[in-house]
Parts: sequence; structure tokens; C-alpha cells
Amino acid sequence: MNTNVGSQPPCSGLRWRSVRIDGRIARYGVGGFGPRVLFLHGWGLSGAAYTRPLEQLIGMGMRVYVPALPGFGGTARLPEAQRTLPGYAHWVGQFADTIGLPRPVTVVGHSFGGGVAITTAHRLPDLAERLVLVNSIGGSAWTDGRGVVRALRDRPLWDWGLHLPADLLPGRQLTRVLPVVLRDAVPNVLRNPGAVWEVAHLARTANLGPELADLAERRLPIFVVWSKRDTIIPESTSLSLQAALGDPHTITVPGGHAWLMDDPHAFGELITNVIHQPLPAAFDQPVAGAFPAAVADGSAA
Repeated sequence: MNTNVGSQPPCSGLRWRSVRIDGRIARYGVGGFGPRVLFLHGWGLSGAAYTRPLEQLIGMGMRVYVPALPGFGGTARLPEAQRTLPGYAHWVGQFADTIGLPRPVTVVGHSFGGGVAITTAHRLPDLAERLVLVNSIGGSAWTDGRGVVRALRDRPLWDWGLHLPADLLPGRQLTRVLPVVLRDAVPNVLRNPGAVWEVAHLARTANLGPELADLAERRLPIFVVWSKRDTIIPESTSLSLQAALGDPHTITVPGGHAWLMDDPHAFGELITNVIHQPLPAAFDQPVAGAFPAAVADGSAA
């Protein structure tokens, strides 16, 4: 696989396309040339909210794929029985098959997308050659207002909502991030309020410690990114995620939960540095099967 970032010809930004997965519409963006990055977005949003950081990756010489996860951004909801993290992971695998995504790829997940990324890498071992968890759900702990560390499932939804405005308001995020989040989130809430609520519940109750421990046992390269002012995914949650992995690559950056929208250049530099890190010799990447050479709309993946 070519990992020479920046060696490919210049490219335009994200191009948005539609495909059908199990007969249901799915929207996704794709653009760029170079090492392949599959980006999974956070709760209540779609890939469109991440246009600036993702186009930064494209400009730095990567090929980016960003599906709108089911229930968001114009992608149809999953059937009720499949609205689980394993269900979302299965859908990601179907998406990769449908567009003919060459495997393996670097999988990057932000917030809820990090939980989907963990579950996808665990269930589809040939898909990910490295995993980047950006302010990700999946840790099992939460520190309440009294400083007591409790199980994350005990954190009430109102507490998540209480911290969201404070996380977005400091500094330039008020003008740079908040309008982007609102422009993407409000239509999702109006169009699919049930999906927004269901995903919030999944995020609140996700404890992916066993999956993380298994991925660490497989020696999959995993990078855990957390930002110092994140109150949505607090430090205790990130630390419990790191503990489940044992000894992950840990990167701490300035900013709040949506720091990558606020500072696309820093995000681009981080992902570039991650991709430049050699894969460990002991990492046994399963051999990928045969996949279609073209996406469903007839253009190359």
C-alpha cells in the first residue's frame, strides 16, 4: 500500500455521492489521492460538518472516504434490530464492499464514530490497518460533579447536554465551530429525531473495554487522541479507554470536543504523522478478499 503522503497529483475537495445498501439510500463523500482514510463522524452530525478538516487531509495528500452513518446526513436509518454498535459496524463493512473500498485503510473515528470504528475494527479485522480514536466513546468511566468516578452508563443524558454549549463556546469555536455544528445537526434532529436519541443512548452506554483489549492483543496500531478542554468525553472516560488498551499511542491536543473543526491544520498534521509511523512487524494483517474495482455509481473508489 502506498503511504507516501503528498506524492500524488493535486486534487479537488470532497465529492458527495449516493449509493444503495440493502436497498436503502446512503450518502458519502470522497476525494483526494494517496493513503486511504475512512472517517466516521460523531453524534448528531454527518461528514459535511467535517468538511474543513477532511479537505485538509485531502490537501495533504490523502484519499478520504466519509460515509454519513445511518440516520444522519441523508443516509437511511438501519432496521430497528440493527441499531446497535455491531449493527453500525456491519453497515460500515457493507458500505466498504458497495463502493469497492480497497482494504486495508486507516480508520479514524470522532466521538460516536470512534465507537463505531472500534467495533468495526474488532468485527472486520481485514478493514483497518491502524485505528485513530479522536475524543472517542468506548471508555467505561465518568467523573461526576462531586469528583466521584462512576460507570459511564450512570451519566444522565442531561449532563451530556449541559456540557455541550460550554464545550463549543470558548474562543474562536463560537464563530468557527458552532455554526457548522448547528447547520448539520439541526436538519438531522428535524429529519430523524429518533436516530439522534438512539445514538445518544448508544454513546452513553458504550463500554468497549473487551473489544479494545482484543484489538490490543492483535497488536493493531491504535492511536488515542484526547483534547484538554473536552467536557463531552471527559478525561476519566478517555483514561478508561486507554487502560483497556494497555499501552496505546496517546496524543493530547489543545481545545474542546470539536477541536478538529476548529483547527483543521493541526488535525491534518496529526493524521499525517500517524500514517507515517511504520506498522509493527508483529502486526498480522489478514489478507483482504476480492472487492469490486469500481463504486456503485461507476467511478473508481
